[in-house]
Order: sequence, then C-alpha cells, then structure tokens
Amino acid sequence: MMPQHGGMPYSGGTSQQPGGPPRRDAGAPGGVPPRGPAGPGAPGETRRRDTDPTGRRAEAAFEDTQAMLAAQSGGGRSAGSRPGDGGRRRRGRGASALAAEGPGGPEGPEGPGGDGFDGDDDPPKRWTRFLPNWKIVMASFVVLTAGVFGMIAVAYANTPVPSSRQAGVDDRGSVIYYGDGKTVMARYGTKRTPVKLKQIPVHVQDAVIALENKTFRTDSGIDVAGMARSVWSTVSGAQLQGASTITQQMARGYYEGLSQEVSIQRKIKEIFVAVKISKTLEKDEILEEYFNLVYFGRGAYGIQAAAKAFFGKNVGDLTVPEGAYLAGRIQNPTVFDIQETEKKNYAATKERFQAALRNMADMNPAEYGKYANSSFEDLKFEDVKVTEIFKGLKGYMLNIVFRELNGRGITRKDLETGGFKVYTTFNKNMMKAARDAVKARTAGLDPTIHARLASVNPKNGRVLAFYSGDDFVNDFNNRAFDSTKQAASAFKPYVLAAWLESGKSLDSYVEGMASIKMPNTTPIKNSGNQPFGPINMVKAMASSVNTVFAQMGKEVTLEEVARIAREAGVGETAKQNPAYGDKNAVDWAVEHQNYLTTIGVASVTTVEQAAGYSIFANEGKHVDWHTVVKVTKHDGTVVLKELADERQVITPESAADATVALQAVVKSGTGGAANIGTRPVAGKTGTNNDYKDAWFVGFTPQIVTAVGMSKDVPYNKAGTRKLKVDKYGLPSRKIKDENIVWKEEPMPSFIGGGGTPTQIWHDFMQTVTAKDEVVQFPPRANTGSLHNLATPKPTPSPTPTMEDTNPFPDENGDDGWPNENPDDGGDFGGNECLPGDPSCDAGDDGGWGGDGPPNGVIEQNGAPGVVGAPGTPAGALVPTPTASGRRP
Repeated sequence: MMPQHGGMPYSGGTSQQPGGPPRRDAGAPGGVPPRGPAGPGAPGETRRRDTDPTGRRAEAAFEDTQAMLAAQSGGGRSAGSRPGDGGRRRRGRGASALAAEGPGGPEGPEGPGGDGFDGDDDPPKRWTRFLPNWKIVMASFVVLTAGVFGMIAVAYANTPVPSSRQAGVDDRGSVIYYGDGKTVMARYGTKRTPVKLKQIPVHVQDAVIALENKTFRTDSGIDVAGMARSVWSTVSGAQLQGASTITQQMARGYYEGLSQEVSIQRKIKEIFVAVKISKTLEKDEILEEYFNLVYFGRGAYGIQAAAKAFFGKNVGDLTVPEGAYLAGRIQNPTVFDIQETEKKNYAATKERFQAALRNMADMNPAEYGKYANSSFEDLKFEDVKVTEIFKGLKGYMLNIVFRELNGRGITRKDLETGGFKVYTTFNKNMMKAARDAVKARTAGLDPTIHARLASVNPKNGRVLAFYSGDDFVNDFNNRAFDSTKQAASAFKPYVLAAWLESGKSLDSYVEGMASIKMPNTTPIKNSGNQPFGPINMVKAMASSVNTVFAQMGKEVTLEEVARIAREAGVGETAKQNPAYGDKNAVDWAVEHQNYLTTIGVASVTTVEQAAGYSIFANEGKHVDWHTVVKVTKHDGTVVLKELADERQVITPESAADATVALQAVVKSGTGGAANIGTRPVAGKTGTNNDYKDAWFVGFTPQIVTAVGMSKDVPYNKAGTRKLKVDKYGLPSRKIKDENIVWKEEPMPSFIGGGGTPTQIWHDFMQTVTAKDEVVQFPPRANTGSLHNLATPKPTPSPTPTMEDTNPFPDENGDDGWPNENPDDGGDFGGNECLPGDPSCDAGDDGGWGGDGPPNGVIEQNGAPGVVGAPGTPAGALVPTPTASGRRP
C-alpha cells in the first residue's frame, strides 16, 4: 500500500491502475459521495482522502509519471495507447487514456466543463512554459541597457583628447629664394598656406558648413541622425558609411591616433574625441583648423592653396559661387581631379556646386537665395598647370641646392613637407647673363662641345651664377659642379703662390728652356718648343712658360704646391671618383705624375677653379663655395646657417704679388681678350693637348669667374663608333649606360684658353660688373727675396709664341704639352689622353706606363649627390645617363 501524502494509509481504498477511472473525494467540485457507511464515530460524515495539491491522489500522480516514462520508452506511445496512433491519446472518457479527464471529473478544469479539450485536439505545447515572464523581460532589458550605457560612459571617460598632431597635418611646401632673399625661385612640395579664420569670407565658411555639416554652429560635435544612418548602413552590410561632422573630420585629420582607416572602433573613438573637443574648443577654432588642413584637389591643402590653385586668387577674394565650388570638392577631391582633368567631365562637381548653393539658400534665404541658380559655366578656373620646376636654368640651381641641403641633413622629402624657406646665393640676372654669354659664343658649334661657367664672390664663397646647360629636364648634367677636367695652365698660379710663400720674390729669374726632363717625369716642353731664356715670374706667368713652373715646383716641393691648391678647395670633387682612391686630384697627380702637376694635369671642376682663385682676390683667404645662405622655418626660426668658414691659405702679401703676375696675363699675355676697360682684371688661361680642354679663370676685386670648355663624344661600348646625339650632345636614352663610352676629342683651335673661353668670360663679366664700383687691386707687396735659378741677361728674350692663343701648332703638332706622337719622340705610345687625364680612354694600362688612373675610361652618371660629392664625378664633361640621373 502506497503511503498517503500528509496522513495515514488509505485503508479499504481501491487502488488506481493505469487506465482506470479516477476516484473523487467527497465534497470536491464534481466529486461523488462515499460508497460506504460513515466512519466510526462520525455517522454520515464524508471521509477525507489524502490528495496532492491538484486534488488528485498521490498514487495517481505517481502512476501518471510512471505512465509518461513508459510512453517515452515505448517510442512515444503512452501506456494503453493503440498501435499506429503515433502516441497520440484520444481524450475519451474510457480507461484507454491515462488522463482522459482533468482533475475534478468531466466537469473539472480539464474536462468538458472547464478548459478541457475534445478527443481530436492536440494537447497544449509544453514549450510555452519556457517563455519568460514579461516582468523578467523588462528587467533584463533595463539591466542590459544600463550596462551598455555604462560601458559607453566608461569608454568616453577613458578616451583622452590626443595631445599631439598627426604627422603631415602641418605639411606645407618649401619656398626657395634667389640671393636677394625676396624673389621666389621655386615652390616645392605640399601646397598649403595656413590662414586665420577672419581671412576667410563668411560666405566661404557658410558654403562648407551648408554642404558638410548644417548643424555645425549648434551641435555637440556629432550628428545623431547621420550617425543612425551610418550605423544602419554598416549593420545592413550596405557599406561602412561616414556621416562625419566638421568637428569629426577635423579631429580625424588633425590628431594623432585617429587614423583614416574605415572601422567601427575608429569611428567610436572619433565620436568621443569630437564631443570632447567640441566642449573645449570654440567653434571658430575648430573651423579654422579644418579649413587649413582639408584637401581640395590639385595638390592644394587648405582653403588658401585651393583658392590659388583653382581660381588664381587669395581666399579673401573668392566669390559666393567660387566658395560653393570649393566646398563641393571636399567630398572626393582626387576623383574630381581625375574626372575634370583627365576626362573633362564636370558633371559630378557641378552637382556638388548646385547642392552647396541650394543648401546655402535654405540656411539663409535672404543672403544666398539669389545665388541658388548661379551658372556653373560662369566659373573661371585657372588652367591646370603641370609644373616642372626643374625645367630650364632653374633645374640646375635646384639640383645643386638640394644636394647641398641633403649633405647637411635636409632631404627633398623634408622640403616637400617641412615648410622651409631656403635662401640661396644665386643672382637671377647673373644666371641669365651667364646663359646669354655662353649661347652667343657657342651658337653653331657641334652639340658635343660644352661650355661651363661658375662665378663666386671671393669674400664669402657664395656661388653667384653658373652655367651648366639650357634645360635640366632634358640635359640633366650639372657640368659646372660635376665635370672634372684637367686644369692645364690655369693651375700655374698655385705654383706661383707656393713660390711666394716660400720667401722668393716675383723678380727671381728662372731659365725658360724649351724643354726639361724632371725626376721621374716625362719631358716637359714649352708651347711650340720655344726657349725663353732667363725670365722672371711675371713674364713666366704672362707667357705661360711650362719649363719655368716645373723648376719652381721642384724648388718649393710638389707637396707644398698641393697643400695650397688643396686648401683653396681645388681637386676635392675628384675624391668621389673611385679611380682616385679617395684622394684629392692634386695629391693624386703628385703621387702618380710628379712634376706634370705643375702644368695642370690634375682634374678640377669649374666651380673649384673659381673658388680656388678667391685666395688671390681675397687677400689670401678662402671660403668654400656654397649655394645656401640660410634655411628657416616658416616662422623665421633659423634651421641652417651659412657655411662660410674662412681660412688663410696664403699671406695677403703673396696674394697681392701673385695678382700682379696674373694682371700681366690680361695686359700683355695670353688673356688679352678678357680686358674690360678701366676695371682691373687678373686671370689665367689654360689649354691642354689638341685643345681638348680650354679655360679662362679671372677675377676683379669683387667677383671670380671661371669658364671651361671641352668636347665629349659618346661611342659604342667597343669605342669604335660614334653614337648619334641630340641637340644637347647626348645619345639616345634607349641605349643603356653600360653600352656607352665617353671620349674627349679635340676642339677647333680657336677654342683655346685665350679664345672662346676668354671671350665668354669677357662678355659675362662686362655685363654683371657694369654697375659695380671700380675697385683697384691691392698694390704690389714686393714680398720675398731674389732666388734666381738663372742669371739675367741684358738682351731681350725672343717674342714668345703664346701657348693659349696659337692656332697653328708646329708641323709636329707640338703645342707645349708632352708630345703624344710616337714618331716625334713621345713617351705615351700614341694614346689619346694626356698624362693623368681620366676623361678619355687611356687603355688598359693607363697609356703612360702605369702613371695614369686605373681602368682607363672614367664615366659620370650625373646622379644627385651631396655637396662636394656631386654624383660620381669623373673626367667626362657629359655624364653617362642613368635612370636615377635622367630626372632630378
């Protein structure tokens, strides 16, 4: 017998079996009276039964549970179900179903009289009991919402406003000025010129606000409606949409840490920062910063640069329609550039222009309503300029300035974005005068004949002007700074300087024999093999007597000659040529060619020649040549100072006496064509064998100018066939550099040092000094004492055949340099090059028994380098073109 819930066992009760009718308690709703007499002691009283809370007997509940478990184990059929009914129990009143009637009988809550069901209906779905109560749902929603807002609040509180600007937010191009410090030579890099908000017309401000963020003046830095659209498009997968306000755009473009990547995380951080800066910055501050950093296209960053780029005017002069057009460009400036410039399609920008005007009219009908129908076609745009700042003479100037700056730590990338002001040494009018003088004297010459000019202020080393070519874009060889050529007789003043420094006077006599054999040196001869007899230093310089300077070099030592030349900056560029083993060209000549050094076998550049002679024009002092006076930031802070360190190379007395001898060259010697009237001039000519190199280096007390000429011819790799050249003297760019060999060839005889180079010098100097005060050289100092190497004779010397002006060498081709003709006793085996001349093909052994530079041909690629090391300098005037050297 089953125990009864909460009472004694039910004695005499009929057990309920599965399928049997339920028993009812007396008094229960729908119950039946007891079938037996009243219990003892209680006649007529209904007997109570122990039941479960639903009114059923405990045994019945237990039996129901057992029946349900049996049904589950039986494939879904309950006990008593018929095969094939799929486990469904029909709700009849018979004993075939366990729960045919609900508690309380047929009229109970589950019977026909209550919420029961007929025999064919399904039972209530049991999953409904898992539905949460609505109160629980609401409570959960509140908790979740509070959590989300709490996390947002914490994230907002922990998001600081970045304290540093993004790299590039202040990017602006640099301005390069001529030597007057006012005239702009070029603007290079990012177009940006920051302005104050008060400089921007209100209608331009309103145009941008109307199109980009109508609520800017009143919002908290974000646009909630726009954000909602953005979130929806992001969630729906359509796109990750923007809807950024002006404040958000400013924050994203200005502060470091807010990148331009498209992500939800970045957007949320951007929103937080925008809200915070909207509380800490005035609207005008935000708008001003925005106008100065936003990109409009055509390379223009900021509204001022955009006004210039699109309309050629300052921002303060923009009209309402022009402001509307620029406002419309902010959306997608790069795409608009392509559409307008490349495809000539203005549809997109026209639509944006019209939208800006409509929005402006909506914002302020009284002010802008009349512009709503403005014609796009009435806008007058500036032509799109594809500016090639390296074109023409300007390119050569920028090339050498950029190289000097790079050597001092400011790269071209820095110049593009740093907003520097670079003050150069160049005189614009002198640059044009140099070009004009060269072109006038070289018109009609073979294009492989090149002239180079450099003009330097001897007091401070500033390069005032130079000539390397007409157009750097097409002829990118900066010859005045890069082409190393034999100095020839223009080197002799350094020998004289060493003579004077050693305590010997100008009045000393040396035997001017026709030829001389010096130790470990091939024979040195005078021009035309002419003997001069005993002559003093002034006469030796004026007539350029080779044998005299060779003897002078022996007396003072070649090392002393090299020291003075080196301290005057001569031969330094050659260090960058691997053939010289990192040695100064003069030091290398002393080591390899001995006394040939005294007659100019060392290779120098035109600017080195000019700067070197400064020791004579500047009382013995030298300042290295340079092209940059100073570099400042946009606010005037000096970044780089001028490199103008001065050193005393020779005494003022030695300089004064050397100048006396150099004046004689112009007055009565080989440089007569340099005479420019009453203005005192001193200088020296120079010409090497077969007129391959020709020079005139001369000076007044204020300016030193050097002019050099040479003929450089490109050959095929084997050196057997000349290559066709263009008007710049360059071969086809399609030919690879390694397949080109450059050779120096003789120029026409009229181009000797006393000829065309001196004439160019004269034309240039006469022009640029026309307004200068006429200043005299210091008087002769008469330094030193007599040191005669020959006894003076009372008879006059023979009239000399001038080395540099003689257009007719003797029948053996003897022009004063060591003879290269093997049939005439020369020692160089018919080689085309002079001793130590690395600018043409010297053969495998250098052509002079091992005394020449290694590897024969030395080529030059013209690639940009640092100052003092421009590219890969070499003897050839025309650099071998390379990919890196073709364009700056």
